[in-house]
Amino acid sequence: MPRPFVAYLRVYEPLSALDAPLAHQVRKALDAGVLSRADAGTRERELWLRSQLARPRRLLPGERSDGTVAPDAPFDVLTLSPAEVPGEVGPAPLVCPLDVRPRSAAALVGFLATSTVPLQDAALSVRPEAVKSRAAAVMAELTGGAVHVISTTWTVPLPWFALFDPEARHIVLAPRDDPERQVSWRASMSDARRRAARARKVVATALGDDGPAKVLADTARWLDHFAPDSAVELDYGGLVQLIDDNDLLEDTSAQDVNAIVDALEAGDAEEVALRYEQLRDFWSELARRERHG
Repeated sequence: MPRPFVAYLRVYEPLSALDAPLAHQVRKALDAGVLSRADAGTRERELWLRSQLARPRRLLPGERSDGTVAPDAPFDVLTLSPAEVPGEVGPAPLVCPLDVRPRSAAALVGFLATSTVPLQDAALSVRPEAVKSRAAAVMAELTGGAVHVISTTWTVPLPWFALFDPEARHIVLAPRDDPERQVSWRASMSDARRRAARARKVVATALGDDGPAKVLADTARWLDHFAPDSAVELDYGGLVQLIDDNDLLEDTSAQDVNAIVDALEAGDAEEVALRYEQLRDFWSELARRERHG
């Protein structure tokens, strides 16, 4: 079975920066063995399917049937070495809890906001009001106020590329079905915040506060929840299964987005149009796959 077609924006915090309850959970997970980045998407899918196939069905992964957290609820963590990140981060270990339960809760709230009532009735075992209440309670459990991972299916929000130096790309061209196949960028938190702030200001001035500027503003607010010596990672995740080697090597998305920010600041409309056309050409194939399967 292919990996989920999901891309990720992750924050890895120093273990020493975490509050006591979360730090204890992370230490236990580290002692048990960390999850590999290549297996993260498959693990999340497994936990979600297990919760939905249970009888009675669970609303969220890691729960008992009454909605309380199961004592053996999985808690998975990714790690990253400071040496793999440009700039000043750390100290080691840098850790990224997957936060599967609160992320699932947030996804359910999003599902309620975008789906029809008949679909909600078919998919959910409890009323929407109960889902919203449960989701709010789960999100309130986050000691730092935010999940360490945000994700999207089938594509990458283009403003995310503005957080990274295009030259910081890490690429592994394993076979398409090999979980080691990957494309990612990493940045220190200070650099990601600086880039996000500059891009948001430029884009908002040129195009207004909606659209890309809002994505950048929301992303910047999310980054503010974490320790200043953290690392930020953009990972194509399972999307690399849909893109052949030549296209991955020739992918200039990070360069194009950063060039668009520069061109907007300089008032160079022709360069903006050229770069946007390149982005559209690259990502339109994935959009077609999402529509037609």
